[in-house]
Amino acid sequence: AFFANKVEHESRHCNGKGLQRQGSSYFDRVYTANQNCGHAYPTFLAVLWCAGLLCSQAPAAFAGLMYLFVRQKYFVGYLGERTQSTPGYLFGKRIILFLFLMSVAGILNYYLVYFFGSDFEIHIKTITGAISPLLLIP
Repeated sequence: AFFANKVEHESRHCNGKGLQRQGSSYFDRVYTANQNCGHAYPTFLAVLWCAGLLCSQAPAAFAGLMYLFVRQKYFVGYLGERTQSTPGYLFGKRIILFLFLMSVAGILNYYLVYFFGSDFEIHIKTITGAISPLLLIP
């Protein structure tokens, strides 16, 4: 909602009425940052859901909240110079990778239980719980 509000505000500030693509370079940056964030959310929601369902809910929720803050940092950085958005982008990629690996670990654990009867769920939850605070390291 913050991103869409920022685009609408800049559109009205630069162009008068309505959402038009033409305008200042600042409007173009706001619009592009909003589009980039919008395109990244379906992937984020898919891996967040899978990681929480298949692996562990608490580390997945923590990573999800971190991702929302990182996208905010990316958006605000994108409004400045383009190089200011790079840390937020890279940090977001790392969180998505963490959620993806949690999903893969949950799927592997399911198949280990199904085929071999070995359940590593407690170990996986312990590992992901220990690794999730490392996401705070920039």
